[in-house]
Amino acid sequence: MTNLLVFSALGLYIMLLVLFTRLVKSSGDNNAFFRAGRKSPWLLVAFGMIGASISGVSLVSVPGWVNKTGMTYIQMCLGFFAGFVTIAYVLLPLYYRLRLTSIYGYLAERFGRRSHLTGACFFLLSKLTGAAARLFLTCTVLHEMAIRPLGLPFGFTVGIVLLAIFLYTRKGGIENIVRTDALQTLCMLLATGCIVWSVSMKMNLTSSCMDTIIQSPMGQMFCWDPSSTQFFLRQFINGMFITIVMNGIDQDMMQKNLTCSSLHAAQKNMCLYGLCILPVNLLFLALGVLLYTFAAQQGLAVPDAGDRLLPMLVGSGALGTFVVFPFTIGIAAAALSSADSAMTSLTTSICVDILRIEQDEVDAERALCTRHRVHLAVAFAFALCIAVFHFAGSGTIIDTIYRLAGYTYGPLLGLFCFGLFTRRKANDRAVPYIAVVSPIVCALLDYLAPLLWNYRFSYELLLLNGVLTFLGLLVTSRRMTASAINLKDKLV
Repeated sequence: MTNLLVFSALGLYIMLLVLFTRLVKSSGDNNAFFRAGRKSPWLLVAFGMIGASISGVSLVSVPGWVNKTGMTYIQMCLGFFAGFVTIAYVLLPLYYRLRLTSIYGYLAERFGRRSHLTGACFFLLSKLTGAAARLFLTCTVLHEMAIRPLGLPFGFTVGIVLLAIFLYTRKGGIENIVRTDALQTLCMLLATGCIVWSVSMKMNLTSSCMDTIIQSPMGQMFCWDPSSTQFFLRQFINGMFITIVMNGIDQDMMQKNLTCSSLHAAQKNMCLYGLCILPVNLLFLALGVLLYTFAAQQGLAVPDAGDRLLPMLVGSGALGTFVVFPFTIGIAAAALSSADSAMTSLTTSICVDILRIEQDEVDAERALCTRHRVHLAVAFAFALCIAVFHFAGSGTIIDTIYRLAGYTYGPLLGLFCFGLFTRRKANDRAVPYIAVVSPIVCALLDYLAPLLWNYRFSYELLLLNGVLTFLGLLVTSRRMTASAINLKDKLV
């Protein structure tokens, strides 16, 4: 019965998305696909970005985290908001002044073509692995609950999900995604609310739900122990810089902002989006406390991987049949809203940064054909990465994503900081080598730190990676000429 409900909900939801995109009129040209004509309503963009950033991982991973770290994840979320404000008033003015389609065009203007390609390649690696990891978890949950009981392989589930994303993003790209993401965010939030209500009803907590969360040992939000990896200052700073690199210097998230009609609209969108992230993640954490409390009351065995808790309770029927439908809609909405924009931004970066098809305005038909081929290739790359995750296995996916970001986004952080805050000219020929060596040094330090200094790195590996890249650029740089300084001042 459960697998039939999941299968039906997933099928209906995908049909709704495809139908919705057909109702949204799009010219289908590269201007619509890459920039949405720069006319997206900022409020719609802000609301849709909630679902795109949260993804299906947050819906199952964040609640599963509270057993080990309580609700201290909210400390990172406070850092997220500080990061969004920084993006709004430091990076967005730069991007709008240069009228960029891909934000890595800034690196070409500031340093040169090799730096441009280095930034784009690190983004491609970061976004592809991160988005594939998120989608892998979602596909795993849906497969276990609905597809595997039918005797179909995991590849079938992945193929259906990727095909759906490909179909509704193929024509309109970011123009469609701005609207579908808003729809998917609404579905995800309504579904999460239904799950919280269902758990509360099962526990007879309709009037004392908040008291249960506050009184729980897992209800702790702040940690003031400097020796803990959950120490407030560490988490706040990590959250701030994770936001800057995974949003501010990430083509996926910035592409939506750059579809707004003006800088002021984009700044309003970014600040509102940052505010909304706090209560949404607080809702996920509260759900986690309720789920673990419910499992303890019922004497249910809790899985070692927190990612598996909510799917286990839903799949076993412990939360009732009603919750299966909103759970499926919620996780599908969160996952697809994250993966569709990732697929579109990867296509944009390859086309604009690497193939430079924007410069081939004379042959618009050939440029359109190239974009279609790249889009299809990106879908296959997603499938390949998910296959690697499937055979390699996984722990807590959200933790894995943030650790991967430390290695892959660190060089981008160093490059952008060097460009924004110095008046020196980086050695463009040396940039690719510096960007590769810095993560390798970070990996060695991550391995040696517990052995030599009894210290374990958390997400501050991102900062370390960025600092190493910055220092490498500084050592190999030279003084800028007066004309170069004037150009640099125009870029910032």
